[in-house]
Amino acid sequence: MSTVSQVYDYINQIAPFSLTMDFDNTGILVGDRTQKVSKALIALDCTMQVVEQAKKLGAELIITHHPIIFNPIKRVNEDSVVYHLIRSDIAVISAHTNLDIAQGGVNDALASAIDLCNCRGLEMVAPQSEVYLGRIGELPEAMSALQFAQHIKTSLKAVNVKFADAKRTIKKVALCSGSGGDCLDAAIEMGADALLTSEVKQHQFLAAIQANVSIFDAGHFDTEDIVIEPLKEKLSQQISDVEFFTTHVSTITAI
Repeated sequence: MSTVSQVYDYINQIAPFSLTMDFDNTGILVGDRTQKVSKALIALDCTMQVVEQAKKLGAELIITHHPIIFNPIKRVNEDSVVYHLIRSDIAVISAHTNLDIAQGGVNDALASAIDLCNCRGLEMVAPQSEVYLGRIGELPEAMSALQFAQHIKTSLKAVNVKFADAKRTIKKVALCSGSGGDCLDAAIEMGADALLTSEVKQHQFLAAIQANVSIFDAGHFDTEDIVIEPLKEKLSQQISDVEFFTTHVSTITAI
């Protein structure tokens, strides 16, 4: 039977943990690396609801995109998710910026979901190995900003899509999953008609319109959750003695 460490090793092959950005925290963040794994649950975040799902499944491992431990922990008590993970003998592997950056990772899943073709890297973050954050590509057909917003919402099953319309036809699209408003300069430099990301700040909406680039905010969860099913497929194909499950739990609603 595979161990937590062996599952980690395979994730490391498809999304090398060496790609993790300096501010981030990835890897085996909770649990015993030698623990045997028969079932694993894949989720964007490790919340108490996800822990309860893992317990009901009998899963010994949760694999997340967002780190279960990001900022320093001051207490591990009954109110802590980490406490309940330890009490339940459930390990956690988190693959965050390494999965964002990796080929076939979050950004490629996002590009595929909205039908971008001829994709390439957007913003180089490791020149020595030509590693890029974000992607840029072309839509099969040009769209207006409103049409593209509707296409995004349908393709991602997004709660909502906020956008600023530069009043130009959109064909060449830059994207960065999660909080990627800072990629606007790279999108402008690469000649993009639009940038798709999330958590766009007011000044970034204004800067985009000033640069004649439409900008779209489809939400952090909905621009990243699209990697969960492809990740399950890759892991299931390579690790035959572990049964992988997925969950798509978001705390966000909109009216």
